[in-house]
Amino acid sequence: MYARTSVTTAAAALLTASALVLPGTAAAATADTDAAGRCGGPLVIAHRGASAYAPENTLPAVDAAGALGIGWVENDVQRTKDGRLVVIHDDNLRRTTDVAEVFPDRAPWKVADFTAAEIARLDAGSWFGAKWAGTRVPTLEQYLRTVDANRQKLLLEIKSPELYPGIEKDILRVLRQERWLDPAHVRNRLVIQSFSAESVRAVHRQRPDITTGFLGTPPVAELPSYAAFTDQINPSYTTLSTEYVAAVHRLKGAHGKPLTVSTWTVNSAADAARVRDMGVDGIITNYPDVVRDTVG
Repeated sequence: MYARTSVTTAAAALLTASALVLPGTAAAATADTDAAGRCGGPLVIAHRGASAYAPENTLPAVDAAGALGIGWVENDVQRTKDGRLVVIHDDNLRRTTDVAEVFPDRAPWKVADFTAAEIARLDAGSWFGAKWAGTRVPTLEQYLRTVDANRQKLLLEIKSPELYPGIEKDILRVLRQERWLDPAHVRNRLVIQSFSAESVRAVHRQRPDITTGFLGTPPVAELPSYAAFTDQINPSYTTLSTEYVAAVHRLKGAHGKPLTVSTWTVNSAADAARVRDMGVDGIITNYPDVVRDTVG
């Protein structure tokens, strides 16, 4: 779901200015919305951070979203060989780090085959551009602290849970340790999603108060079964229709509120306008400034 293009002039200016935006200040703050994502218009969610403008799933990408005034960021969480949680999309380290140079004899470089200390040695920024050299793969703890310091909110994706049995419990443990399971975070600042229905069920079973989302486009006839354990149906924008969005909205989710729809990955103004007109509740995008300016 990622295509890298050059940074626009306006975005570049905002990112340059981001050094002046201190985490936790009013400049970094955004308007409150509930965790279901209803805020008068489609919620804009920065995909892997503002990943068109900084290396995906890194702390600079979180800060880049904050510099653009975006309150919600999305990330991907996986587990290391020694049980630590790290924020990275692929189940191997090759595409977004220099792992092949640092550990040339350990192909195919799966995340699960490396310790957290080994992953911390890797450069996760140079692939995106020289100015990002030395950027690291963040642990979930580091990521949560940055999102919190920026007064942002988090759409957390459990990535490939079939590779990491019990990862839901591990994620909830870290969220608890970092004070992300207090009422304020759970009510307004956290959604956990996955492509795996069983993983979403596991989160709902262990913490029924947390807002959850299922990534995909289940048949309309099956939507009631998903509504029993999730609050959001989050499909690819290429699969959406006005009728499908309406069918989702007709159902109430696990918390007794209408199911919502956050769609991915919308990177053009034309596509943003199209899904807005379908009635979606949220738009996940690498270009949050473009989408925000389109949907208002």
